[in-house]
Amino acid sequence: MEVDGRDHAIGPHGHASYRGRGSETRRFPLTSASASPTLQGRRTDREAELNTITPAFKHIASGLRFPEGPVAMPDGSVVLVEIERRTLSRVTPDGKVRVIATLGGGPNGAAMGPGGKIYVTNNGGLKFVERPGKMFPIAQADDYAGGLIQVVDPERGRFETLYDACAGQKLRGPNDLVFDGAGGFWFTDLGKTRERDMDRGAVFYAKADGSMIKEAVFPLERPNGIGLSPDERTLYVVETPTARCWAFRLSAPGEIESANGPYRGEKGTVVAGLGGYQMFDSLAVDREGHICVATLITGAVSDIWPDGSRVDQYTLPDPMVTNVCFGGRDLTTAFATLSMGGTLVSFEWPRPGLALNHLNR
Repeated sequence: MEVDGRDHAIGPHGHASYRGRGSETRRFPLTSASASPTLQGRRTDREAELNTITPAFKHIASGLRFPEGPVAMPDGSVVLVEIERRTLSRVTPDGKVRVIATLGGGPNGAAMGPGGKIYVTNNGGLKFVERPGKMFPIAQADDYAGGLIQVVDPERGRFETLYDACAGQKLRGPNDLVFDGAGGFWFTDLGKTRERDMDRGAVFYAKADGSMIKEAVFPLERPNGIGLSPDERTLYVVETPTARCWAFRLSAPGEIESANGPYRGEKGTVVAGLGGYQMFDSLAVDREGHICVATLITGAVSDIWPDGSRVDQYTLPDPMVTNVCFGGRDLTTAFATLSMGGTLVSFEWPRPGLALNHLNR
């Protein structure tokens, strides 16, 4: 995730402490789809319920160099990327951190794929600003050479590049990914930000064996988190600066319905769009189909109801809550990366997370 590095983007948070449970209910303007089961209805503006919850959380690890892309492993550890450190790392339950592989560029997202391999979306590298206890990205790295999809053997630390281009166009800034049950994966390319301009983003579909990659949606405004509904018939994508959550109906694995229209609205439908100064980052889906989106500036995990009628925000003490995943015995433990302060925390989620292909399904 790249944001404006000026002070006003930091927000009022930044302290590190345990917080008791509490809640507040308010209402905010929400852009969402009409109640159409086919997700083809017109977009409408309506008032939706927003609940703010401050969960009790457990601190797991500190000193991480802008962590993202957590994967809760069956052994209780969490594999994640450290973007500034340029590594794929493993955090054990006692908080110890071990580097699995130094990948170069900017490893941004991770997911368990076939054969026990970790697939990594590498954005090519970011330039960071660091202040006491705070770190945040502001632009593409000076040594940026393009984006990559990498495959890592977590036991040996060996890795290879699976994709670096699509149809002759180099990947710009791959960000997040999710595997389906048909041998492929979806990923977002957020693009890169420079001092005076930025790329337009896209969504891609690719085969895990390296045999096929295609662009599925273009353009999007810096697409970030991506996930599948429990029945794998809907693809969810969130945009960072707009804080919109899009839903795309799938006609088959890797195929989006009505994807040939000239306007983005013909390809998908907005489930929710948050108001105010908030940005979306990565996401996870729980077993009941709620879209759980890491939310920047607010510093929260936004729990979006599948019909967009309600959002619960679980606030955490860092304005850059960048990623969330589910683990634990019954998948009710949410693991979140608090990237500005470099910490990994966990808290209880009200529903089990969705079991993921190649990991716990």
